[in-house]
Amino acid sequence: MTTSTILTLSCEDRPGIVAGLTTELFEAGANIAESAQFWDRDSGRFFLRIAADFEADISRDSLERQLAPLADRFGMSLKIRDAGRRPKIIVMVSAFDHALLHLLYQIRTGWLNAEVVAIVSNRDNSRETAEANGIPFHHWPVTKETKAEQEDKLLKLVRESDCDLVVLARYMQILSDNLSKRLSGKVINIHHSFLPSFKGAKPYHQAHQRGVKLIGATAHYVTADLDEGPIIEQETERVSHALSPDDLVATGRDIEARVLARAVKLHLEGRVMLNGSRTVVFG
Repeated sequence: MTTSTILTLSCEDRPGIVAGLTTELFEAGANIAESAQFWDRDSGRFFLRIAADFEADISRDSLERQLAPLADRFGMSLKIRDAGRRPKIIVMVSAFDHALLHLLYQIRTGWLNAEVVAIVSNRDNSRETAEANGIPFHHWPVTKETKAEQEDKLLKLVRESDCDLVVLARYMQILSDNLSKRLSGKVINIHHSFLPSFKGAKPYHQAHQRGVKLIGATAHYVTADLDEGPIIEQETERVSHALSPDDLVATGRDIEARVLARAVKLHLEGRVMLNGSRTVVFG
């Protein structure tokens, strides 16, 4: 039986980090299948991701115990996860379901290894989609009076479902600062712009009025600063004056769906590491 494991670490850059870790993995019976590293010269931080296969059945706890002395010596922030475990996600959506549908399609085809344990919406539009895919659906309308109660329900759902990631697939409600902090690093949002230039209602209509030549989308982690969390993935497409606002909306939705799916995949595969207000992304 082969056990597949993904290790990610960050620490102050010093000689011997890679040598020490690979030696420990060799002694634990690992075969390294993939390795990527990055030294951020500005901060002096070192980042490493290793995917390894173990011929023997080895638990995460026992591997953590074996690597603990090395982690202490280098001051590592070390994470170990079972690559064979299917990650669980909660998808939150409002009126537009294009990003949700694309995620479900990529899961069905096997490109995205994830299990949607719940669909949460402040509208009832996606109920049929959830039922057709056998996914529990939670219709939680949000008002100023019910917002805190709804967020408490979400936190409870995250705990009870053992959720790994919350995906805001065009969920048009702002998360409170408290919720953003409690789920820090576990919520990904898709923003309908290459950079957050057009906020509020009808962003593509605003872009059309400004005569933009590039439109795009940005997937980022959610923080208390609206639409300004660490960026994971982006994409742009050139457009012209001949396109109507509806054309821009259609093009933008296409980009949003692709960018969000790629960001979710990168996160679930342990390829994204936070580096202050930025990210290190091992493609």
